[in-house]
Amino acid sequence: MLLTVTTTHQPATDLGFLLHKHPGRARAFDVASGTAHVFYPEASSERCTAALLLEVDPVALVRGPGDSVTHYVNDRPYAASSLLAVALKGVFGTALAGRCPARPELAVSAIPLEIHVPALRCVGGAGLAERVFRPLGWTVSAVPVPLAPAAWGDSAFVDLRLTGTVRLADALNHLYVLLSVLDDAKHYWVSTDEVDKLVRAGSGWLAGHPERELITRRYLAHRRTLTDAALARLAESDDLDPAELDNAVPELAPEAEPETQAEVVTPEEAGTPEEAGNGRPVSLAVLRRRAVLGVLREAGARTVADLGCGEGTLTGDLLRDGEFTQVIAADVSARALAQAARRLRLDRMPDARRERLTMFQSSLTYRDARLAGLDAAVLMEVIEHVEPDRLSALERAVFGFAAPRTVVVTTPNREYNPEYGMTGGRLRHRDHRFEWDRAEFSTWTARVGAAYGYGVRLAGVGQESPTAGAPTQLAVFTRDASGVTALGGVA
Repeated sequence: MLLTVTTTHQPATDLGFLLHKHPGRARAFDVASGTAHVFYPEASSERCTAALLLEVDPVALVRGPGDSVTHYVNDRPYAASSLLAVALKGVFGTALAGRCPARPELAVSAIPLEIHVPALRCVGGAGLAERVFRPLGWTVSAVPVPLAPAAWGDSAFVDLRLTGTVRLADALNHLYVLLSVLDDAKHYWVSTDEVDKLVRAGSGWLAGHPERELITRRYLAHRRTLTDAALARLAESDDLDPAELDNAVPELAPEAEPETQAEVVTPEEAGTPEEAGNGRPVSLAVLRRRAVLGVLREAGARTVADLGCGEGTLTGDLLRDGEFTQVIAADVSARALAQAARRLRLDRMPDARRERLTMFQSSLTYRDARLAGLDAAVLMEVIEHVEPDRLSALERAVFGFAAPRTVVVTTPNREYNPEYGMTGGRLRHRDHRFEWDRAEFSTWTARVGAAYGYGVRLAGVGQESPTAGAPTQLAVFTRDASGVTALGGVA
């Protein structure tokens, strides 16, 4: 398969810096499926084209690494688009990550690009190529390739040409995901690792894509459990790097409207046009984090614990705000903490920011002296993952022993679930042990507040329904430094 990338950004030969491949040299790389050749058919200061030509060795592909199993699950050389996507990542991996030390300002800039794939299998035809690429800012030309003789009609292949002004890393990630989506086939067995790959490559664009359900389903080879997990993560994302906790998303029905089902509100629902920014949908996850950060700022908190931090989205928001002088990220899952460290780029974090962060494994149902004496603690979409008979232990550990001055809790509002088409008592996520309606949440917060000396204020987050309230419930528990109860406000 052949793929070319052309730019007219001057000097155009800077494309070589972005791709980390010199325009004056032809290179060959061994990949799992054969050999990937990189060369430049044209390279001038006005126009530069880089070509990736994948030469598939079907015999080597079937043989695999030599074990007795791999060739049974990685033996589909006909899924050429999938092979090309893997080669793209292997050869241009640094460019996909958006790193370019030689031209850092160019790596973060949108530049004029033209992508050409002369023969791309597209199950769904040219119209599908339009649907998946146009929302990403591309002008799309997808011309069906006719069969020979012509009387037989068109083949399943299109001549795809994309033009637009796009950051190169974004363009490559679009291709990495969507090549195999259009083909609707992969040459290897799809496992749980593919969910992380999809969420990472789809960072910043897939969560708000109108065809995200179709893209996710096809990328994950129509495996229902993987698709559900990926959609849950995407619903909780806006700008994520590798992954997000899949806390609050319903199971999508094929006929469902994705932007309703995935807890994404339209710009009008999000508020003013200024709040909606560039017109992209604002996810409930973003609105939830904004509300939590507003509460913490209003409370004057400086030392904050993100309890049940997951992959660290809120932690990252806290670190970006210099008002928070100490940030603790704690989770019972070592895997979640490892993903949080990766997402936060802990290995490359500036020293001044790194000194404000502490990460450790901790169970919220046991006392932990490291959590004592803080200004605030946040339990964002956490309590519904705890077994009901263990909630009292969490209450003692957080409100009784750690006893921060402010505790912020968010949890789904069960009454809102029918707004997502969920019936029959279904929960928003398979790991939820329960979901409370507004009366149940109010009763719980009042009891906990009275038991541990906190005043409580309730609020909702997200677009409210006249009958069901808001999709997320938020409670602020506050007491003053002397332990005397004081009501806290919600921004």
